[in-house]
Amino acid sequence: GSMISTFSIMMLIYTIWNSFFLKKKLIFKLNLNNSIEWIHNMPPIEHSYSELPLIIKY
Repeated sequence: GSMISTFSIMMLIYTIWNSFFLKKKLIFKLNLNNSIEWIHNMPPIEHSYSELPLIIKY
């Protein structure tokens, strides 16, 4: 049990170190500005749409 915990802590430290010190190219961006939740205030008004609107970027 302690070997698994030690290995997982070492993997966590490596992942954190890797994310801070190695500058890798961003593959996926979570906050895409083409989704409806980034336009509304938080929290959105209940039942503001009867169906989801289509957002088109020209």
